[in-house]
Amino acid sequence: MIACDRCPRLRRYCQEIAATKRRAFRDWTYWGRPVPGFGDPRARLWIVGLAPAAHGANRTGRMFTGDSSGDWLYRALHDAGFAAHPTSESLDDGQQLRDVYISAVARCAPPDNKPTPNEIARCAPYLAQEHAALSHLRVILPLGSIAFDAVLRLVVASGAVVPRPRVRFAHLARYDLLSGNSPHTVLASYHPSRQNTQTGRLTRPMFDAVFRGARELLAEGP
Repeated sequence: MIACDRCPRLRRYCQEIAATKRRAFRDWTYWGRPVPGFGDPRARLWIVGLAPAAHGANRTGRMFTGDSSGDWLYRALHDAGFAAHPTSESLDDGQQLRDVYISAVARCAPPDNKPTPNEIARCAPYLAQEHAALSHLRVILPLGSIAFDAVLRLVVASGAVVPRPRVRFAHLARYDLLSGNSPHTVLASYHPSRQNTQTGRLTRPMFDAVFRGARELLAEGP
């Protein structure tokens, strides 16, 4: 994945950002490559975001690390007992996740945080590989409508039965799925982007409720 060059537009953009940098991070050596998933390989909770931020994960090399969305996510994970620390700043900051794994629909930072449908499709095999590898998975938490749609496409392709009528994306929207003999739940949340958090569309109590819900779902199963 780290060496992937399937999306020339995204690779050029990531490399340009890594070369020009932001003044506040001028002493950093930017990652500037596709960003792999991060977390516990035995995780029962899988969080799927949209894409790395240009000066966040594209800089640090870890999902949701080094930007405001990550500040929200890791604080919530820590408060819910999933993360060792309430912040995630760099690859060597000692952060560890327990029972949770974090991925994204696109692995390269896109201009304006908007990967194209074709770019998302080219990245889909990486998401599918992680889905297959997470053998203890119980709850999938997509952040935002694009991740929600990508997750539904993925679980349907993997053979999961999706109830009808299909649930539209909404904060705390929920799908209970059956994939073989393994029950899965898709629990959706607004993305903790500045567009959502600074406008009040997503508040701290709303985001905390997502992880309380995930904890309750995990407590119901093995």
